[in-house]
Order: sequence, then C-alpha cells, then structure tokens
Amino acid sequence: MHDRSQAPTVPLVPGLSVIIPVYRSAEGLPELVKRLEPALQALSRPFELVLVNDGSPDSSWQVIEKLATVHSWIRGITLMRNYGQHNAILAGIRTARYDITVTMDDDLQHPPDEIATLLAELTEGIDVVYGAPQEEQHGLLRDLASQFTKIVLQGSMGVGIARQVSAFRVFRTQLREAFANYQSPHVSIDVLLTWGTTRFAAVRVRHEVRKIGTSNYTVGKLVRHAFNMITGFSVLPLQIASFVGFSFTFFGVMVFLYVVGRYFIQGGSVAGFPFLASIITIFAGAQLFALGIMGEYLARIHFRTLERPVYTVRSTTSTPSQITGA
Repeated sequence: MHDRSQAPTVPLVPGLSVIIPVYRSAEGLPELVKRLEPALQALSRPFELVLVNDGSPDSSWQVIEKLATVHSWIRGITLMRNYGQHNAILAGIRTARYDITVTMDDDLQHPPDEIATLLAELTEGIDVVYGAPQEEQHGLLRDLASQFTKIVLQGSMGVGIARQVSAFRVFRTQLREAFANYQSPHVSIDVLLTWGTTRFAAVRVRHEVRKIGTSNYTVGKLVRHAFNMITGFSVLPLQIASFVGFSFTFFGVMVFLYVVGRYFIQGGSVAGFPFLASIITIFAGAQLFALGIMGEYLARIHFRTLERPVYTVRSTTSTPSQITGA
C-alpha cells in the first residue's frame, strides 16, 4: 500500500494537534503521555496526540495501541518500516485535525509545559514558532554536527531563523497545503514549511536531559540529513561545482600563459614530468568533483521517477477515513 498523498481532506477545527514520531521509546511513552495530558488540558482548547511509530523494532506500537485504548485523545499510526524522523512527522501532519500543530520529540527533552510558551509567540503575524533550547544537552560532537546541520538548513530555507530551528515547533496546520503533494523520500519539515510562509519566530525554552534510553540521532545521521537537505532543496552544490570549474579553468589559463611566456622570454619550456602530472591530477580531481555533484542530482531525479513513497502506513488506531492519503 503506497502513499499517494493529495491535498489534505481532514477538515480543520480550532484546537491543538501534537505530532510525535516514535522510535525505540516503548519505555518512556507512558511518562510522556502522563506529562502531556495536564499541560494540554491547561491550554483550555481541544487537543489530540498523534503518535507515529517509525518502524520501531521494540514494543513501541503495542504501547501506543494500549495508550490509544485508554485515552480517547490519542491516535496511533505505524509505518511499514523506518523512514526517518521527518518522514514520520509528515505522516502525522497530514492527519492532523486541528488548526494548530505541535511537533516534539518522544524523549521528554522538550518539556510539555513549554508548549504554552510557543503558543504565546504564535501571534497574528507569525505562522511558525521554534522552541530553541536555552542550552544544548548533547555531547560535543553531536552539538557540532547539529550546528553544521543548521548552517546547511539556513541555506536551504533561505531565512535567518534557520540557525534556531528545533524539532520542538508550533505552526498553523494550514501550511501543510503548500506541500500536500510532496513525494520525494528525502524530507525536511523545516524546508517544507518555507514553501508556505516566511513568517517565522523562535523563543528560548528549557531543554531537559534525556532520562530514558539514548538518542537515535547520531552524528552520522545528522551529517547525512544535512547532505540530503543541501542536495535535495538547493542548487548550492551545483553552484560550487561551477565555481570550482571556473577557478581551475582560470588557473589553467594562467599556467598556459606562464608556459608560453617562459618559452618566449627564456627560450625554453617548463621542464619536468612532476609539474605536468600535478596539473593533470588537479584538473582531473576538479572534473570528478563536478561529475560527482551532477551525479547526485541525477540520482535524485532517478529516484523521483521511481515514485518511491514518502512513507507507507501499515495500520492505525483510527478508522481509515481519518487518515489522509492512506
């Protein structure tokens, strides 16, 4: 069953939809729900919690089904396999039934009581609010990788707020209409949101230490995500390849002028095989670099023609009519 997502058909009503991707979090989900419920009730508006099981190998789905049975405000979606955090979030966004959407992690590093802080910033002139951590709670390498990802994201998003993005975000659900038909398997929720608005804001919130389990977002995954964003949502690598090609062409012309000038001035050519070999190696490297960049873009075009799904839903705790694009 492949997902063929069209424009959202779920009618939006005033309220709050909380979307949480779940992976290896069976142990912490009951505590997450326990802390979320009073925080959402305090907002005095209708709410729902959509837990998206991203092909978790543990018993997360069984826990989600149990929680959905006990709490009528909880809905569960389980995907056929692990597609990645952003793909899972997109699956949840497309099923949201309320006009405001909140996304957060499943590890309680995003305090539920801070949702009110984000909502307070979602004023008339703002469509997206990020909860930027007051202090990162990861290791040095993870923090450096996170900063690198945000630098890349800034280029892909084209907005200054990109350096403060976070998985803890609040936005108007209507924005999903801008990427309703998005089908590439490489997903960046933050970039997709820029397709619908340029009105972003960020507010500092607490970022608590993870108490259960370990983070599934490793340094390697962050770097791969950054690479996917820069090649999937911008032409910067192609521009860099063009610049490198132009630079080496200019360098080659200078070398040629040097060789010709030496011949006429000194009456002899530039001696030595090492010089010639070095020049050939430099130019060959530049050509391979440019070909590699172009090959990456061609590969993405190839994968788009294969129509690989963004995600595929295995089952839900809701009736089929409640799931958009399933």
